[in-house]
Amino acid sequence: MNFEFFIARRIIAAKDYKSSISAPIIKIAITAIALGLIMMLISIATGVGLQKKIREKVSAFNGDIIITNFDTNFSNDSNIPISKNQDFYPDFNMVDGVNHIQITASKGGVIRTETDFEGVVVKGAGKDYDWQYFSEFLTEGKLPNFQEGLNEEVLVSEYLANRLHLKVGETIRTFFWDSESKSAFRSRGFTIVGIYNSGFQQFDEQFIIADIRHIQRLNHWEEDQIGAFELFVDDFDNIGTIGNAVYNETGSTLDTQTIRDKYYAIFEWLDLFDFNIALIIGIMILVAGINMITALLVLILERTQMIGILKALGCSDWSVRKVFLYNAMYLIGVGLFWGNVIGIGLLLLQKYGKFFPLNPDTYYVSEAPVYLDFGYILILNAGTFALCLLMLLIPSYIISKISPVKAIRFE
Repeated sequence: MNFEFFIARRIIAAKDYKSSISAPIIKIAITAIALGLIMMLISIATGVGLQKKIREKVSAFNGDIIITNFDTNFSNDSNIPISKNQDFYPDFNMVDGVNHIQITASKGGVIRTETDFEGVVVKGAGKDYDWQYFSEFLTEGKLPNFQEGLNEEVLVSEYLANRLHLKVGETIRTFFWDSESKSAFRSRGFTIVGIYNSGFQQFDEQFIIADIRHIQRLNHWEEDQIGAFELFVDDFDNIGTIGNAVYNETGSTLDTQTIRDKYYAIFEWLDLFDFNIALIIGIMILVAGINMITALLVLILERTQMIGILKALGCSDWSVRKVFLYNAMYLIGVGLFWGNVIGIGLLLLQKYGKFFPLNPDTYYVSEAPVYLDFGYILILNAGTFALCLLMLLIPSYIISKISPVKAIRFE
């Protein structure tokens, strides 16, 4: 093996091939591998990043799994209350994979100013509300505090604030339909303490976040009556299985729906990214492999006399083949090295510099999100290296067909 490796090092040494016929072919092969890896890294990092970011935004407004009254149509207006005095609340430990549960309720209304009006959905949040995502969306002001007594603090989207010319600290008058009221509607005054921008206009144009106790009073509910439970899971890839388990563990009067089911079209669109990523990876590996096969065949043709000499000295066909495979391994490694350096560098620039914006109306995000994980980078490199090397086994078989006598006399 040391002898074979030494010969391979001699072949790939700069003085051996830089001025040879194979030099441009080798450079093209290395470039193809580097560009292929760059494209694969970018497609995975941005594709998975977009999936995760959109999923997080949908979860922020709905939770991962929603539990409501069985007669509720899962609309944004809580019509039929359920009691929060359930066996699974406030600690949901009946199903593995659920990490948080919170109570919510929502009610449609209209915000009216002196010059404008806008239909909204007021989402009621309780003391157990998870503000993790909204703390990332916050652009101005602060998050409302619902831990103490009932207050008028609300969180309004930047979209609504711009349309209605609202600012932090202003009071907004919101009107709600109430069939039990003599005037058929009731109003509430809310104080804006924060403005958020999730980049998901479908939600930003609807939701303002207020204390759930306002919704309870507007709907004439008791203190223990709520609109829904929202659950968050550890592994979103298993949300279907967890959702079925949650459904089986809740009472017969309660229904369960995952956000994949509620927003089926959005998640079907996101699933297409998996196919696109797999297609890009397949094409890039195929192109890199074909270029490496071409480079290997050119090297074999250029080193025909050397092959004949090695065979004449008693080297087996497999030993000579390994010489060229070691050479190919080196070239693949060079391509992967530069591909990683450039690819990861570009992704880091986008992750922290956000140089490439996206249209939020189409992609639900304002810039291309990046997801970097050492695990998939390692698998991608190892897979590309192994598949390219595997593709080279067949063309290297041509070495066994070369006759030592004819090879030595080859010009």
